[in-house]
Amino acid sequence: MRVLRVGDRALLVELDGGAETEAFHAELLRRRAAGALPPVREFVPAARTVLLDGVDDPERLAAELTGWEPAPLHARVGEAVEVPVRYDGPDLAEVAALWGVSVEAAVRIHTAAEFRVAFCGFAPGFGYLTGLGERYEVPRRATPRTAVPAGSVALAGPYTGVYPRSSPGGWQLIGTTDVVLWDAERDPAALLTPGTRVRFTAGGGR
Repeated sequence: MRVLRVGDRALLVELDGGAETEAFHAELLRRRAAGALPPVREFVPAARTVLLDGVDDPERLAAELTGWEPAPLHARVGEAVEVPVRYDGPDLAEVAALWGVSVEAAVRIHTAAEFRVAFCGFAPGFGYLTGLGERYEVPRRATPRTAVPAGSVALAGPYTGVYPRSSPGGWQLIGTTDVVLWDAERDPAALLTPGTRVRFTAGGGR
């Protein structure tokens, strides 16, 4: 773990990898809920860093963080968000071939996994979900699509994601959902926030 000062009231914590970053973020949430963390306005996790913004005493907190030893992440924390999916994506057969299984087996693999939002980015409401494991990592497409429909469920590298709106993208599309990922009138606006558990289910109508 490496802790860096960012401006007057922020810290950037660099971790060794995605699993360590998720565990550290979970530890922050746990300590804040228990009232055992000095005031911090916001946590912003990324692939291998967590930004702590709005820190009252950065120097003191930085010294405290370096002594932490977060426990390995326990996946079953909090209620899972269920996302019904029509597994009709144009890249599903290709993904199944990369995994060396049938299309039906690929769907079972994806619905059997329990996911967690590691961090958010790319577009409002887009969460990077981990949970499939290294065995099922897939490459991005060699040629990105100019427009991926909203609600597309997709894979790239170690992540699963759901496009909250139509946008260009190079992820492998395996299905679609009608779930609204981003709604400015909702509180919070994003359905999937860092730390949220997610389960995908086969179905979804239409």
